[in-house]
Amino acid sequence: MNITVFDDLEKLYKEAADAFVDLSKKSIQKNDRFVVALSGGSSPKAIFKLLATQKYAEQIEWNKVYFFWVDERWVPLHDDKSNFRMTDEALLSQVPVDKNHIFPMYAEGKTPEDYAKTYEEQIRSVLGNEGVFDFILLGMGDDGHTASLFPGEEVLNEKEKWVSAYYLKPQEMFRITLTAPVINNAENILVIAFGESKKHALNEVLNGEYNPSLYPLQLIEKKDGYHFFTDEKAKG
Repeated sequence: MNITVFDDLEKLYKEAADAFVDLSKKSIQKNDRFVVALSGGSSPKAIFKLLATQKYAEQIEWNKVYFFWVDERWVPLHDDKSNFRMTDEALLSQVPVDKNHIFPMYAEGKTPEDYAKTYEEQIRSVLGNEGVFDFILLGMGDDGHTASLFPGEEVLNEKEKWVSAYYLKPQEMFRITLTAPVINNAENILVIAFGESKKHALNEVLNGEYNPSLYPLQLIEKKDGYHFFTDEKAKG
């Protein structure tokens, strides 16, 4: 695992955007496509906006990029809380992507549980039964959660399913998420976590005893291709 500590968030965003471009070129050269799973939140939004600028956008073969999501709140696609909406506004609507290569984590008229099965089928239709994403972008909450893998939830014990949906009582809403097994299959994983509020959880995830029921990000295996971008306030 590679940890990079930044003294400036603009540098962090730039480095993340550079990594996206570099990995897209390598994946497309090797497999003629680049299959990614993206997360929501303010940090990815800044990265997506950067990727939409001409300097970055012209370096990427957008018609060969396949977009999946790491997790989603079970809300309509254009709801303010939707990760899809944020990504669409910041990036997808700004660059020449193939609309058939976009796989939102929500569908009208479906239950979250049923759509979790459909979403896994969609992933398998692109990646086959190996399920190896080229790139997954993750964040970390102040409580150590990543994707919709929250402390104490049954989804943390999932070993078979690639996608799971469940009702998150503290938030009084359904969530749909990739599970640890498929995230760990990815060729490259980038976790972004910065700021004073992340300090305790980040220290536990990186240096504490293995206790993923409390700090779910520990479920993600520290291996080659796993990169962590943080700052001095969080790293301490």
